[in-house]
Amino acid sequence: MITAQIIQNSIDELSAITRVQLSVMDLKGRTVATTADVPFFDTEFIAGFAESPVESQVISGVHLLKILDEGELVYILLASGQGEDAYMVGKICVSQLQNLIVAYKEKYDRNNFFQNLLLDNLLLIDIYNRAKKLRIDVNVPRVIILVETRAERDSGAAELLGSMYTSQTGDYVTAVDESSVILIKSLKAGETYEDIAGIATTIVDMMNTEAMLDVRVSFGTIVGEIKDLSKSYKEAKMALDVGKIFYAEKHVIAYNTLGIGRLIYQLPISLCRIFIDEIFGDREVPENLDEETLNTINKFFENNLNVSETSRQLFVHRNTLVYRIEKLEKATGLDIRTFDEALTFKIALMVLNYMKYVDSNQF
Repeated sequence: MITAQIIQNSIDELSAITRVQLSVMDLKGRTVATTADVPFFDTEFIAGFAESPVESQVISGVHLLKILDEGELVYILLASGQGEDAYMVGKICVSQLQNLIVAYKEKYDRNNFFQNLLLDNLLLIDIYNRAKKLRIDVNVPRVIILVETRAERDSGAAELLGSMYTSQTGDYVTAVDESSVILIKSLKAGETYEDIAGIATTIVDMMNTEAMLDVRVSFGTIVGEIKDLSKSYKEAKMALDVGKIFYAEKHVIAYNTLGIGRLIYQLPISLCRIFIDEIFGDREVPENLDEETLNTINKFFENNLNVSETSRQLFVHRNTLVYRIEKLEKATGLDIRTFDEALTFKIALMVLNYMKYVDSNQF
């Protein structure tokens, strides 16, 4: 519902232009907003005017007009001023407020619609019926982009996102929890995941520079029909979680690039423990590798198990690197110089990260 502050701002602007004093009262005669001292009318008089069939009435130079919402009376407007312009200004104000009521109701109806749609709370027939009523195109390609701030959700994030992407261009901003803001992005024909990644990067940069917010952004797959938006939303949520576990350094995470991380994320924790026990047995489980060893392993993997290139980039002698790798082999039983064992070690590290994440979040 439209707020008293919005009504106040609206009548303030109109009164400043026209010099006509305006007051909005509820059906019990209480003042909602006013630009001047409210002319005194007892509540019985206001109630009588509200129940009467007339649209307007003038008493002692004060014009009383009705403000309707889809035919239902919601407010009474009082317009007072010198000359005959007060009535005309009152009619303009009534029209303006009625349009604002419709606009705000439609906005929050859309918000409610998208929230229930993303959470799978609507029947298929309801999706299409409500979308038609709200004038939302059901066959436009769309994608869900999820924006999560590192702290508790700030209204500034939603406001900034809303200013960047508006409903006029077919984009909608909503939220279903306290930790993130959701952008329902409408796409043009031919737009690809590269384009979406560019949009996500722009959001990260804008949030950082304009709102001083450190955000993480994820997105799901492109869907062609509005009924499938909940699928894209679930994918974006999964991408956000998987990104925290396996790709913590990234600020933009796409569902379709999660790779093996997505598979590990869906494994039962009991199966993960069995896998780790089978790989390492009684040997040392590399849960808490020191920074030097972890950096060596990551750089070795980045250089496709190339000892010479890795030692060059780490500024260490080749023999020093070989010594570190052999020391790791003695501790874990895996020689990461061979492809199969390097792959096993990489997957094991990812599984351990996942188990640590699950334990810390008490799933």
